Amino acid sequence: METIVLGIGETLVRDDRHWASWANWLGVPAHTLSALVGAAVAQGRDATDALRVLRPDMDVDEAYLARAAAGRGEHLDESDLYPDVRPALAELRAAGVRVVVAGNGTVRAGELLRALDLPADLVVTSDEWGVRKPDPAFFARVVEVAEAEPSATLYVGDHPAEDLFPAAAAGLRTAHLRRGAYGHWWAEHPDVVGAADFRVNALTELVGLVGAHSARPAFEDGRGAVGGGRPAKVSYLRGL
Repeated sequence: METIVLGIGETLVRDDRHWASWANWLGVPAHTLSALVGAAVAQGRDATDALRVLRPDMDVDEAYLARAAAGRGEHLDESDLYPDVRPALAELRAAGVRVVVAGNGTVRAGELLRALDLPADLVVTSDEWGVRKPDPAFFARVVEVAEAEPSATLYVGDHPAEDLFPAAAAGLRTAHLRRGAYGHWWAEHPDVVGAADFRVNALTELVGLVGAHSARPAFEDGRGAVGGGRPAKVSYLRGL
């Protein structure tokens, strides 16, 4: 493996502050919004649909701008990172792997992430590229910045529809991370199991993949189990 590319939300960054801040803005208990997010995840819908349940006429982009104008925009600091992020990324770079962070996010999110000085060669968000996952154009950009062949590039993420399936379609190798609501809920679905080259429970497990498996396996999970090839996509996940 020459390059490892990681998503952002629920791969590097916890989403609890994000949803709590939206709940505060909307004037509802954080638990209410979290429960609605969970329902959206279980139905294979976009998590932001939870906001529209509470405010059916909401334009999420406009609401984001209103929050920022009111001084209640995005915030990100060290406490928002999962504890395995720094050690895993540092070990990967020490092993000679190019580390790229590329996921859905605003321009502001990119600025905040770079301010954390992560051990990564590149940190970029979808809004900075002008294209969001799961658009194939996003993963075409990933292939460009990887500076390695797709077969030598691993994309790591928690979301089957936004990370796993489109990355595999772009020819990248894939690791499904059991983390966050999507990562846990969909982890054992046969399509997810079959589409992932690797399945991991923590980013520190990626270090053991470096230099291994030069040929694409059917899939291998974090416990060493190997199984069948890539099946059809999960048809009831939105956008597929």
